[in-house]
Amino acid sequence: MSLTKSSNPVFNNKIFQNAAVDSREGMMTIQGAMNKTALLLLFAVLSAGFVWNKFFAFASLAQAVSGVSMWLLGGAIGGFILAMIISFSPRRAPILAPIYAVLEGLFLGGISAIFEARYPGLVMRAVGLTFGVFAVMLFLYRSRIIRVTNKFRMIMVAAIGGIMLVYLVSFIISFFGVHISFLTDSSRLGIGFSLLVVGIAAFSLMLDFDLIEQAASQGAPKYMEWYGAFGLMVTLVWLYLEILKLLARLANNRN
Repeated sequence: MSLTKSSNPVFNNKIFQNAAVDSREGMMTIQGAMNKTALLLLFAVLSAGFVWNKFFAFASLAQAVSGVSMWLLGGAIGGFILAMIISFSPRRAPILAPIYAVLEGLFLGGISAIFEARYPGLVMRAVGLTFGVFAVMLFLYRSRIIRVTNKFRMIMVAAIGGIMLVYLVSFIISFFGVHISFLTDSSRLGIGFSLLVVGIAAFSLMLDFDLIEQAASQGAPKYMEWYGAFGLMVTLVWLYLEILKLLARLANNRN
């Protein structure tokens, strides 16, 4: 089974190869992966709504942030741990992916509520833009207006690697009191960088669509639908967070 590489780190072509060889419970379908993606998103939205409601039930912003901090941190840490387990053990995806979605929803609910408290109306715009971008990318992919070629993949993988390197360097040097200003400020450079990252996250979806389509066409097992849905959700969460940051920067810049 020959599969190309996606920019999404959880979509490892070797994992799809090994899964196809061991398939005994039916084959993966594109529709099945999309249905499971929708189910994971529903779980995330429900758990996000839980934290969101708790946040806005408090009398003050300080109390609200303190009140949901454990949910937010628990979701972030638990989601990261489960993401690592699923990435290396796709057979566990049918059980762990829904739990991951719930934990990720707790994290997103807390982060979103904090942004909403500071910038009213921002979250709904970010959600709308995220699903809008998803729909546009899916249309462009299915209509073959943009084709996922080897050159396209190499450019995207290089771009993802570059962004990860920038974030990693920024994280390390922050311990020494050094900060890369354009990663957090609302300058033109900062907004431009956010636009770049949002664009790369958006086009990463096309690579994920491509790998799911190839896996389904080449006989990946049924449980890989959950793994594919999990991988798509990882990219969607990244895209949403980057859009949220971009909108916040634009709001700051106007002020």
